[in-house]
Amino acid sequence: MFTFSTMPLNDSSTNQTCDVFIYKESARILFPIFYSLVLIISVAGNSLVLCIICQRKHKMNSTTIYMINLAISDTLFTLALPGRITYYIRGFDWPFGDFLCRLTAVIFYSNTYAGIAFMTCISVDRYLAMLHRQRCQRLRNTTVVKGICVLVWMVVLLETSPMLFRSMTEQRPGHWTCMEFSNFMEKKMAYGLLVACIIGFCMPLALILRCYSQVNSKLSRTAKENPMTSRSGSSSRARNTILLILLSFIVCFTPYHINIMQFSVRRLFTEPSCEDLKSLKMSLQVTVAMMNFNCCLDPVIYFFAIKTYKQRVVSLFKTYISTSASSKSMQENSSSNT
Repeated sequence: MFTFSTMPLNDSSTNQTCDVFIYKESARILFPIFYSLVLIISVAGNSLVLCIICQRKHKMNSTTIYMINLAISDTLFTLALPGRITYYIRGFDWPFGDFLCRLTAVIFYSNTYAGIAFMTCISVDRYLAMLHRQRCQRLRNTTVVKGICVLVWMVVLLETSPMLFRSMTEQRPGHWTCMEFSNFMEKKMAYGLLVACIIGFCMPLALILRCYSQVNSKLSRTAKENPMTSRSGSSSRARNTILLILLSFIVCFTPYHINIMQFSVRRLFTEPSCEDLKSLKMSLQVTVAMMNFNCCLDPVIYFFAIKTYKQRVVSLFKTYISTSASSKSMQENSSSNT
């Protein structure tokens, strides 16, 4: 994610400094609350899916393996949240040193693009299962899928590990910022960001849209020929899974990447004013928060995609309701006896 620190403006008439932290006091309240909720929901949801899936190793399939990796990515992401929560509470002041700031940046970026990659893999896997089950069975073999997961992690870490070797903190009056990239204004950075957004976001989004449209089209044709088949659990589960991934993709990742791309394009032709930078800083903080909220939505995808996970969650919920009702009844009986 790219955010801003205080940046010098190259103005011919004035040599002033643009302070983009115009909403620091609001951020000290809102962002710690938001990221604390993300931390709680993500840890609870992703830990539950990992526990349930790992208890049923004999039922592993391609979709399950991809989702385990997505859950691991989200769980690792939560490790960085306490540091970011502290950073916002202190008013954009990072107290943990440069190395931990670099490590946080690697974790944040790795989660984002590993999440995008595994969501795309799940969509393609569901598409192949629905439309090319026999022809592409080998691609859905668990050994091949594990190899694809390893490849995804290698590519993501290869892309993000250079951050460990460059400083991510900057000293400002009274505080140290972390992951506030002031070199964002450079034109060569704008070209790099556009390419990264096209490869890392636009292409996966196009692929997920293609998978959903093909699966939906297949189910529509099948419904006309055989209505009972179209209502089968596996068919509707495949479509719902891709639809949920698509909606999560649009809600969480699209605002951030559109924001980056539009600013990068404008940066190629004009020099941003201080007001432009302030607006971008505020919009980036909001869209980055939306992007990070993705790790709370992933457990919803697991619920609809993995039958055993859905059954287990429903069973736990029923057990909880039953226990609560039983406990309440015992308390009422005890009260009436007294």
